[in-house]
Amino acid sequence: MWDWIVQILLQILRFIQGFASDWGLSIIILTVIVRLILTPLLLKSTKSTARMQVLQPKLMEIQQKYADDPQRQAEEMQKFYSENKFNPLGGCLPLLIQMPILLALFTLLRNLPGYIGESGVVFSFYNIMPDLTTTPGAQWANGIATALPYLISLILFGILTVIPSLYQSHNQTGQQASSMRTMALVMGIMMLWLGWNLPAGVLLYYDVSSLWQVAQQIFVTRRVMEKAKAEEEERRQQSNSGGNSGGNSGGGSGSGGTSIV
Repeated sequence: MWDWIVQILLQILRFIQGFASDWGLSIIILTVIVRLILTPLLLKSTKSTARMQVLQPKLMEIQQKYADDPQRQAEEMQKFYSENKFNPLGGCLPLLIQMPILLALFTLLRNLPGYIGESGVVFSFYNIMPDLTTTPGAQWANGIATALPYLISLILFGILTVIPSLYQSHNQTGQQASSMRTMALVMGIMMLWLGWNLPAGVLLYYDVSSLWQVAQQIFVTRRVMEKAKAEEEERRQQSNSGGNSGGNSGGGSGSGGTSIV
C-alpha cells in the first residue's frame, strides 16, 4: 500500500521533471501545485484562526468565569466555538493532509535506486544541492563549503516552523503570548534536530511549502484581523446603543408616571 503511494509520487515527479529538466525544480513545482489545491482549505483555516484571535478576550473570560467547573467550562467553550464557527483542530488539517506526501518523499529519497530502477540518475537541484538524497549531517563531514546549501535549507526548516507561531503571539497578551513564544522556540529547535538527518529533497519541499504558508498567513491574517476588529467594534457600538435606548425608554416611562400623579 505504502509503496503504491511512493510510486505515484515518483511518477508525478518524473512527469514534471520531463519538462522542468531538474529534480529539485520538480519538487518545487509539486509543492506549488499541492499548495494551490489546498488554498481554499488553508484560507478558511487562516481566516478562522485570525477571527478567533480577535475574540480571544471573550474566550479568556469564559475560562476565568468557569475555572472552578471544568465540565461547564468545556461546554461553554464548545458553544463559543460553535457560535463563531471555529474548529480548534482546523489549523492542523493542512499539515495532516501533506504528511503522506512528506513521508512518501522521505521514503523515495532514502531508497532512490530501488524505486528508480536505474543507475546514474542525478537527483539534484541544479548546482545548488548536487544530491537531494543526502542529509545536512552527511554533508557536514565533507566540509562547510560543501554543506552550506544544505545547512541553509536546514536553518530555514527551523525558522519557518517558528515564524507562524511568533506571528500569532503578537495578537496575544500576558502569559499566553509568552507560552506561545516558548513553544515556538522549542519546536524550532526540535525541527533543527530532526532535519539534521532528513534528505535535502524533503527539506526543500518543506521550506517552499512553509514560505508559501507564511506569506499567505501574514497577508490573510492582517486583512481578516482588520475586518474582524471592525465588525466587533460595530457590534459593540450597536450593543451600547441598544442599551442606551432601553435606558432612555425606561426613563421616559418613569417620567410619564410622575406626570399622571
